Amino acid sequence: MLDDNAASSAGDHELAGVIRGRRSIDLFAPDPVDPATLRAAIELARWAPNHRLTEPWRFYVLGPATADALAHCAAAFEAETKGERAGAARLARFKSIPGNFIVTSRRSADELLDREDYAACCCAVQNLMLYLWERGIGVKWTTGAITREPRFYDLLGIDAQAERVVGLFWYGRPKVVPVKERRAVEDIVVTLP
Repeated sequence: MLDDNAASSAGDHELAGVIRGRRSIDLFAPDPVDPATLRAAIELARWAPNHRLTEPWRFYVLGPATADALAHCAAAFEAETKGERAGAARLARFKSIPGNFIVTSRRSADELLDREDYAACCCAVQNLMLYLWERGIGVKWTTGAITREPRFYDLLGIDAQAERVVGLFWYGRPKVVPVKERRAVEDIVVTLP
């Protein structure tokens, strides 16, 4: 158990700064990220809390060939649903992303376990994003329509009956870091008697 003075340590202030400073990144510099850095982030991600120690997460890291195939898959899907211009824009967008990975959660017939495992995967993602952010690498977590498409699962070799996509993640060095605000703590905390 941590003592009461632990919260005032220098490390806590550094962690608080990382948590407050992290942003979702839309525009990336073209330089690739060292694969060892992503691997280190995944190693930390797996230490997220998970109620029954199920470790339900799977990380699919896309190499250049799979990233290219995904870009074309997403572009085709966009063209079918929104037209050729939208498809071309989607292809250009995907091609501008320096790195991609997918996180899935193992499915369970037990509804409570399924929900707990999904929540654990979200905790793992937060661990991963904070580690990368501290190293100057931004992440965009997307759950766009393509992540629910059967051809997306097929392309990646994911069994939709066994795993649910938690998100498609783009990562790289940020070109622009957005400025955001949050509501005051008083607006979101309810203290019950």
